[in-house]
Amino acid sequence: MSAETTAVKSDFIRTAVREDLASGRFTYVRTRFPPEPNGYLHIGHAKAMHIDFEIAREFGGTCNLRFDDTNPLKEEQEYVDAIIEDVRWLGYQWDGLFFASDYFEQLYEFAVKLIKKGKAYVCDLSPDELREYRGTLTTPGRESPWRNRSVEENLDLFARMRAGEFPEGSRTLRAKIDMASGNINLRDPVMYRIIRAPHHRTGTKWCIYPTYDFAHGQSDSIEGITHSLCSLEYEDHRPLYEWFLRELEIFAPRQIEFARLNLSYTVLSKRKLIQLVREGYVSGWDDPRMPTLRGLRRRGYTPSAIRDFCARIGVAKADSMVDIAMLEHSLRDELNRTAPRVMAVLRPLRVVLENYPEDKVEHLEAINNPEDPSAGTRLVPFSRVLYIEQDDFMENPPPKFYRLAPGREVRLRYGYFIRCVDVVKDAQGNIVELRCTYDPQTRGGNAPDGRKVKATIHWVSAAHAIPIEARLYDHLFTRPDPDNTEEGQTFLDYLNPRSLEVVTGFAEPCLADSPVGKHYQFERLGYFVVDPDSRPGHLVFNRSVTLKDAWARANQNG
Repeated sequence: MSAETTAVKSDFIRTAVREDLASGRFTYVRTRFPPEPNGYLHIGHAKAMHIDFEIAREFGGTCNLRFDDTNPLKEEQEYVDAIIEDVRWLGYQWDGLFFASDYFEQLYEFAVKLIKKGKAYVCDLSPDELREYRGTLTTPGRESPWRNRSVEENLDLFARMRAGEFPEGSRTLRAKIDMASGNINLRDPVMYRIIRAPHHRTGTKWCIYPTYDFAHGQSDSIEGITHSLCSLEYEDHRPLYEWFLRELEIFAPRQIEFARLNLSYTVLSKRKLIQLVREGYVSGWDDPRMPTLRGLRRRGYTPSAIRDFCARIGVAKADSMVDIAMLEHSLRDELNRTAPRVMAVLRPLRVVLENYPEDKVEHLEAINNPEDPSAGTRLVPFSRVLYIEQDDFMENPPPKFYRLAPGREVRLRYGYFIRCVDVVKDAQGNIVELRCTYDPQTRGGNAPDGRKVKATIHWVSAAHAIPIEARLYDHLFTRPDPDNTEEGQTFLDYLNPRSLEVVTGFAEPCLADSPVGKHYQFERLGYFVVDPDSRPGHLVFNRSVTLKDAWARANQNG
């Protein structure tokens, strides 16, 4: 049974939810997945999504999808559409679709209420002055010269901010809390700022926009969210979250923080991902080396494999690094059970069977998936001229190399024993062809006289094979933690120059009409998926994951 299907789960978040229901603090469970539409979702968002939706499901509750769209400078409808598509692709269905911008009028009224209570004021400090007055982690902040404006003046100025009377950046609305607080988030945080930019939903109706800290908790309250689940960097923001709810005297959700995902050989910073795309280090947001859900989908990752990975890593309170091999294991485990097996040769070496009739073609029976008897069998054409992998032949083999060599016999998968009798080279001394013989008595891979061979290799019939392009992907970075840079270096210094290798080869003819997104195991080579760049007569395959499972080996006793 996979981790995703484990019936009983327990962690500190689920324990808290159970306690809240038992105590009567809440009589139902409602969570939300709240992305900002300023980019594409990545594997870290998948973890948060999994927590939000799965906890709601386990407790018979509901989960909303809400876009925190309070910054018109960075947010676009393109990202809204992409996020909706990705959430659906991952297999989740929200109970309500909302936007923070749905609540702009109500948030404005909340701000007015705080002004009337003497808990908010209009401040004329510039952005640079705001940072200076805020202080540091070791020194207290200083009060704004405009902190003690009257309620009437603040109401008038705030209304005029909304009306567009003041230039961008000239005034803010700030909460009046404690400039000497040890928690820097409580030092009179900004609630509203003037931004003269059209919003992707509200157009030019507003020129003042709430900050995330002000909009988020109140949006949770409006929607009746019971458990506001967020990543660990918001732990220091929780006192502010609770202060706003308490001062406004409105429904108070419970914020609970969990460790965000850190994945080896990967960066998940949106700023760094944007840099990779804009500066051309990857082909786009859906580059199969990217940790975006679009990149993972194109790489060949399935929604169920990603959900299984999220279930396996669980929920933690402390940040840690998750081995990317664990993600690969989840995909490999699924594809081992579901992907049909085929033979493909990515670095072809021509083989001529000298004693095989030139005009003869056989069709050998091959197993589609040994893990799934219902997958049945297929017929693979076999003829006099074949392709094998270059790596499966060595002219001067070292010890323990058991594949093909001069005078040596090997088994062809589903086929015959063959023996190399001659090596053909070009003028530069490169091997271009092998001359071999086959034993017609060994069809199916066994010799009547009982002789044994130590290796079985795969092949394709040259006369029947279809040409393919294979993109062999590796980690995008050369070190497990590319965010942990040496002095004078950036994460870009650790880019892997071999993260993509493109080769052309041949595959069985049964792949000719493969649709985009179809998965296969290329026997002995790995799991591959048909890429959208494919076109009639030119199939492109992405290697999703290799056959070797480093994570399973490392954890076989765990």
